[in-house]
Amino acid sequence: MSSSHSRPTSEQQRRQWLSILGLAVLFGIAFIWQLGSIGLVDETEPLFVEAARQMQATGDWVTPYFNGETRFDKPPLIYWLMALTYQVLGVNEWSARLPSALSALALVSLSFYTLQRFGCPSLPSTGTNLKEKNPTYLAWMSTAMIILTPELILWGRQGVSDLLLTACIGMALLAFFIGYACQGRQQQHWYLAFFILDALAVLAKGPVGVVLPSLIILSFLLYLGQLRSVMRELPLRLGSGLFLLLTVPWYVLVIGANGQAYLESFFGYHNLERFTSVVNDHAAPWYFYFAIVLLGFAPWSVWLPLGITRLQAWQPLRWRQQPRTEQLGLFALHWFFGVLIFFTIAVTKLPSYVLPLMPAAAILVGGLSDRISGPIRRRWGIILSVIAHLLLLIALSIACFYSSSWLGNDQSMPDFPRMVQESGVMVWGGLIWGGGAIASLVLLWRNLRGLWWINVVAMVLFLSLTFLPTLQIMDSQRQLPLRQIAETIKREHQTGEPIIQAGFKPSLVFYTQMPVDYLYKVRQIKARLKGAWEQSERSVLLVAYPHRIEALELDPQRLQVLQEVGAYQLVRVQKD
Repeated sequence: MSSSHSRPTSEQQRRQWLSILGLAVLFGIAFIWQLGSIGLVDETEPLFVEAARQMQATGDWVTPYFNGETRFDKPPLIYWLMALTYQVLGVNEWSARLPSALSALALVSLSFYTLQRFGCPSLPSTGTNLKEKNPTYLAWMSTAMIILTPELILWGRQGVSDLLLTACIGMALLAFFIGYACQGRQQQHWYLAFFILDALAVLAKGPVGVVLPSLIILSFLLYLGQLRSVMRELPLRLGSGLFLLLTVPWYVLVIGANGQAYLESFFGYHNLERFTSVVNDHAAPWYFYFAIVLLGFAPWSVWLPLGITRLQAWQPLRWRQQPRTEQLGLFALHWFFGVLIFFTIAVTKLPSYVLPLMPAAAILVGGLSDRISGPIRRRWGIILSVIAHLLLLIALSIACFYSSSWLGNDQSMPDFPRMVQESGVMVWGGLIWGGGAIASLVLLWRNLRGLWWINVVAMVLFLSLTFLPTLQIMDSQRQLPLRQIAETIKREHQTGEPIIQAGFKPSLVFYTQMPVDYLYKVRQIKARLKGAWEQSERSVLLVAYPHRIEALELDPQRLQVLQEVGAYQLVRVQKD
């Protein structure tokens, strides 16, 4: 009998609790520490956060609004969760980001449970079944990879819907697999959990929440020839009923309240058009997501080819002979490629679209634990992976040392590259990754598992000494000036006075809690000012870069500079 079905010994229980404690510390550093220490990051995050605030303020829990206009980009689940945290913890950055962090926690917890229960074995001829040897180590390392995945951390620390969708899809797929691998009443419970989590994914993002998991599961079952048997097992009537009960009411209400406008905007523009055409100039070549996975899953991404090939997916007949409990690795393979292929086909491409494949990537790489124990072996797959590992750490080190050449020149924070260089945070990053490369060279001849422990330590140090301090510098240059201007607007604003911003920084709406006219071109601003004077407005507040204000060619006597901070000016434009 496998260890996963026998009663754990006291030593195993101690190791399990120590593992959970270690993962909790990693999670706290990656997702909780300094979560609310910086302001909202323009441009996407404030759209979600302010829509949730307006939902709470107006009591309209059906139609999301931003800046007084309907916002049909996403379904309501993320807004509901944010609004609920506002009611408990107040309206602030911490409350807005907490749903993303809690979503990550739920995903991490179920991933650890699933991995510890089933492991990630390959076909018997390619290695020892890890589940029999040390399931806790496999579960711990794979889960640590999920926690320390850069792309998950980046979106898990923002008040947006991407991590919520990733968690709902990931947990739905894990719940399906647990049900698939179980029997009896437990199987039915996990299958029902799959339907519920899939419904939440639809409420988080829309049709992709059901289409993507369905395609992944379908490909997995067709590969194994298990489609008919699983369809007989699934509680389709009850599960479908729960799915429809959770998803349909809101869609009926929002369509009833907004009619054709919602159908065309959400289903037409934000779903169909994003898949079939380029939206908002988010075009990219077909290999775009390969680069995203390489960097977004670094530093473990270079081990993915070996983690994939060890499963020998070209032998379906042998996989069909394996018990269901041994097929988690194969399921993760279909999960990984299902997401990758789906969004590679989609014409509009964004880095966050492939977030749902990151847990699968961690499962695939974590399954290598048995193959890389001990010193380096004369196997080309391992040798090439080790070389790629060293090269990646060296490349990350060089990138940190020469960060001034790629940090860019954002006009909203012109001093950012200089301040980053002067702070020395990137020097720390270069030393961390360079030290990791040196330590990896030393451990090659002793135990290859040490390479992954080096990655864990390096990621924790990089987060603490480079990533989070860099966010603080970015906030001080890019977002803090807007918050300061918002405070001045609240203090200086006259009743009925319009607020105009040249450009689009939606955080201004959240921090002023006032409507803002966002205009992009000089002629648009001139036309808006003319309209204000025709409506007998006495003055207008204008937020813009100084050169944009100069381009308006206004009479200096009509301009009152209220504040100049960072790259922005706040001026009051008086009527002639």
